[in-house]
Amino acid sequence: MLQEINITNEDIEYAEKILLPQGKVFDKERRLFIRNLDTIDLQAVPGSGKTTAVLAKLVILEKHMPLKSGRGILVISHTNVAVDEIKQRIGNHCPKLFTYPNFVGTIQSFVDTFLAIPYCQNFLKIRLYRIESERFQEELWFQFSKIYWNKKFEKPGTYLFGRLINKAKAEAKKSGRTEKQVCDDLIKKDVQNLYFDFRDEKIKFFRDDEVLLSTKTNKKYQGIKEAILKVLHSGVISYEYAYKLADYYLEKVPGVKSILLERFQYVFVDEMQDMDSCQNELIENIFEPAENAPSIIQRIGDKNQAIYNAGSVQIENIWSLRNVVLYINGSHRLSPRIASLVQNLALTPNPVEGRNVNSDGSSIDIKPIIFVYQDDTRELVIPAFADKIKELQASNLIPLNPPYKFMAVAWRKEHDDANKIALCDYWPHFAKASSGQQIDFKVLEDYILYLDKEKKTLESVRKNILNALLKILRLENVSDENDRVYTKRKLINFFKTLENNEYEILKLNLYKWAISSIRGKSQETIIWIREYIPIFLSVFHKTIALSTNFINGVSEINKAEIENELQLNRFESDGINIEIGTIHSAKGQTHTATLYLETYFQKDGNGANAKSYESQRLAGQLMGNQILSTAKTRVKQSARMAYVGFSRPTHLLSLAIHKERFDFVLSDIDVDDWDIIEFTTEE
Repeated sequence: MLQEINITNEDIEYAEKILLPQGKVFDKERRLFIRNLDTIDLQAVPGSGKTTAVLAKLVILEKHMPLKSGRGILVISHTNVAVDEIKQRIGNHCPKLFTYPNFVGTIQSFVDTFLAIPYCQNFLKIRLYRIESERFQEELWFQFSKIYWNKKFEKPGTYLFGRLINKAKAEAKKSGRTEKQVCDDLIKKDVQNLYFDFRDEKIKFFRDDEVLLSTKTNKKYQGIKEAILKVLHSGVISYEYAYKLADYYLEKVPGVKSILLERFQYVFVDEMQDMDSCQNELIENIFEPAENAPSIIQRIGDKNQAIYNAGSVQIENIWSLRNVVLYINGSHRLSPRIASLVQNLALTPNPVEGRNVNSDGSSIDIKPIIFVYQDDTRELVIPAFADKIKELQASNLIPLNPPYKFMAVAWRKEHDDANKIALCDYWPHFAKASSGQQIDFKVLEDYILYLDKEKKTLESVRKNILNALLKILRLENVSDENDRVYTKRKLINFFKTLENNEYEILKLNLYKWAISSIRGKSQETIIWIREYIPIFLSVFHKTIALSTNFINGVSEINKAEIENELQLNRFESDGINIEIGTIHSAKGQTHTATLYLETYFQKDGNGANAKSYESQRLAGQLMGNQILSTAKTRVKQSARMAYVGFSRPTHLLSLAIHKERFDFVLSDIDVDDWDIIEFTTEE
């Protein structure tokens, strides 16, 4: 029996005092959602404050804790950033929410904690210490390399070579690389995509569940299975494997589902549109809504913002709306002008009402701008955007000290073909985002050059260097006494057992290298580490062989650019700072002004009707027409990206389009809706 909780006006007023600026209140549509404690979906437009409405509901539910029968609340979001925001905004007001029996975390942490880790402990007798795709892939390749030419297992590497050589030949002709180089890369990619299915005991690919090998007496099957299990027994799995193990656990122990349903009375899934198919299926499998269901589940998000990764855009309806759907159509971020453009791009139609006003209550009525450039003037677009911002500030139409940043965004960062426009064509200095916390790099140099810019401490640099040494051991096929790869802790403990002060020497070197790196002496540090590596490997009775390219390889990023990456991805002019990045990097952000730079994304059609850019595919929407449900796939993909990009700014939306495309598809655009600024030639 579900506990009945009635949310009163007094409850909502209590939440308003905690979450909203003084004098602000929740309007009718948000109050309707906050009061609702039934199984529903909430479809909310960009800038609607849906997360704040969810937090209001949680703040109110906190007052009713502990719930009857010791039940709890489950709050799931997609990213750690979103979870941290929840904790930061209401943590002080909701201490019970963040303790048992409640759980607030990412979908990944939920799967790991309640399903994947228990499966490993109870059925595989494995204690997981790392769930990370890159580490799993690296260690799987390490184990596979040991059996690549092994006759005992009928040379699995040769088998994969035979499967992939025709594909490699075709790709080699296009890329100019040798067939062997291409095939080696394809083999590694395939190996790193493998998993062992404990349900039917077949070896499959994560990408599509295609079966590679299934006959248990096959020697290649035995060798690859052994390689996969060695990685698992080392305590490492990938994010993808965690979902497979979660499914196994639910099938093997059906009572787990009942336990979770009994534990969590209320389930809130925020940013539902970001869930992929396996995440959505798992949530639905456990908390499937039904009559008299023991749990209430509410899914919150915006289906129109469902973009998953930089390589593609998902347009399938992974998230199918329930019978009961609440809508929040009012956007406190968007002005009416921008909202009308965003609405035209919505594949799931619902009104987008722009309600944003200036701080003094006056309306925001800045006409969006199209910058029309030619081949020799496209680098003028971002500076012109900055000039327009200054002009609008001088007219008091944009605040001099805005609360949000200015940003130029694009779908594609780069292209191999010079004739295909990408972000780097508008801003040639663009540097790829640094790895931040990444622990695996292609060459030794990157472990020193790529430091966590937010946490450049002795300890963080020391960890980077140790990770580089561990990679050298993996490349040289060095394993511990249990035939497992070394971890940082195992490596340090092993050195402590050695004679001749090997541990003291390593410890002193790590300190010296870390200090040198922090002081900006990266190249000296790299030279010192390279000089030490033969000594390091001699401890394991090894010399430099398979790790040569890794040790001596040159970073793909220009050295001067690495230290100034943040500055390189920024344009500054007279106090105007414009950040430059991808649409994916801007997802969820609010900007004061946004410049959307059209880029090439796959050719659609032939001849004069060929469409490759947003301006071509979305000409109708830019001219005021609602996108049709019958639109082609690539049109829908472009609409998804533009919907996210166009819905970032509070004041100014701008778009950059090549003159040839503008003249061909947009020459009749309504100038009452858009200002047109054209660059005829570079000055």
